[in-house]
Amino acid sequence: MKTIPAVLFTLLAGLPVTAADLRLGLVGTDTSHVTAFARLLNDPAVPDHVPGARITAAYKGGTADNPTSSKYVEKYAEELRSKWGVEIVPRIEDLCGKVDAILLTSVDGRPHLEEARRIFTCRKPVWIDKPLASTLEDAREIARLARQSGVTWWTSSSLRFADMTTRLKSDGITGVITWGPGPFEEHHHLDLSWYAIHPIEMLYTLMGPGCVEVTRTYTEDADVITGRWKDGRIGTARAARPYGTYGAVVFRGKEVLQSDPKASVGYRGLVVEIVNSFRAGTIPVPVEESLEIFSFMDAALRSKQSGGAPQTLR
Repeated sequence: MKTIPAVLFTLLAGLPVTAADLRLGLVGTDTSHVTAFARLLNDPAVPDHVPGARITAAYKGGTADNPTSSKYVEKYAEELRSKWGVEIVPRIEDLCGKVDAILLTSVDGRPHLEEARRIFTCRKPVWIDKPLASTLEDAREIARLARQSGVTWWTSSSLRFADMTTRLKSDGITGVITWGPGPFEEHHHLDLSWYAIHPIEMLYTLMGPGCVEVTRTYTEDADVITGRWKDGRIGTARAARPYGTYGAVVFRGKEVLQSDPKASVGYRGLVVEIVNSFRAGTIPVPVEESLEIFSFMDAALRSKQSGGAPQTLR
């Protein structure tokens, strides 16, 4: 795991890890994730409460041409303000002095690069919600800007830390099949990044990085994306449309393990990791792996465009 530089801890308002909750800021109130996170963090009375941090301020953001964003940005901002006591600020830069770490939660991946550029001026640790970006190039530029700014950041789908996935993770995995919903959003260049990122991130959680070639079979109802890893292993993700359930099958030599369909796919595991990473100064998902996932989706798009021909990762 990568350690947050000591200089960033001086920006955490001098809070000892056992003395007070970290103050978290949100950029983007157009996803149900923000109210789900607020419930877990800001209400000590709920059974699945995650201690150690609170959401205290938020910038609305929003993307006018994305119906998912424009429909909910005001609704969730008002719930954050009225139900969870979150201050709504007019600019991203206004978060800098009010919070100890920032969650980039805009539902649309397209504005993430410009929002990240502004967030990084705060010099605070950052977690970025899915999709990290809408193109491989934007994802790489976010990583470059973070390095340039000396900001530690990471990104992840909640499915990486869900019980359904973590219960299957082990040494000796020789192959994996995952599945989940895969609807598209017309403005995202990497079409799988909008929602199929979930089964793809499950695939990477279980297989680890190291994919070298991707083949994609596309129909209107589903995609099957198969990766060949450099050690010869094969991993496959299936994305169903419009929606579907999540699951995974793991091959470990002659042993075959399947996920429990009743296992949790909620947000608590992710929120625990976010809080722990900010407080301990570590990141649970290497940036290089997150960028490889985008390279995987980029290769899958090129395979789709070429009628299903295998494509190497860029």
